[in-house]
Amino acid sequence: MNADYLDAHHRHWEDAEQLFSAGRLANADHLYGIAAECGLKRLMHAFGMDFAPGGTPQDGKNWVHVMETKKKTNAWDRYESYRSKHHQGASYGLPATNPFLDWDVAQRYAHQRDFNETGVKPHRDGASMVSALIKKATVEGLL
Repeated sequence: MNADYLDAHHRHWEDAEQLFSAGRLANADHLYGIAAECGLKRLMHAFGMDFAPGGTPQDGKNWVHVMETKKKTNAWDRYESYRSKHHQGASYGLPATNPFLDWDVAQRYAHQRDFNETGVKPHRDGASMVSALIKKATVEGLL
């Protein structure tokens, strides 16, 4: 199975929005993080990140989640390293502060009572920023 970060971004973003609207905050929050990560990795590819056969990042430093606090980097920061070095990257910036630093891919195991709109909103906003960059890149022919 080949990775398709663009399709995965769209799918997870759309499902997250539907779940958020239905008050299913735990799964919405999880998918906002995954949507952001997939969108960032697709943009990183457009800005020069190499993919191995099958569509995964060639460089192991890019095998990170959007938060990745245990490692010294995360997908939000890795995105910046590619964007800032690319001649088309100037208008694709994100805030320096990663809104996903309190998000964890392992939260899929957490009880849904641990989630509330106040905690989910920054992740939704972060995923929305990535989604807007994906739309911009598509319109501008970068993707």
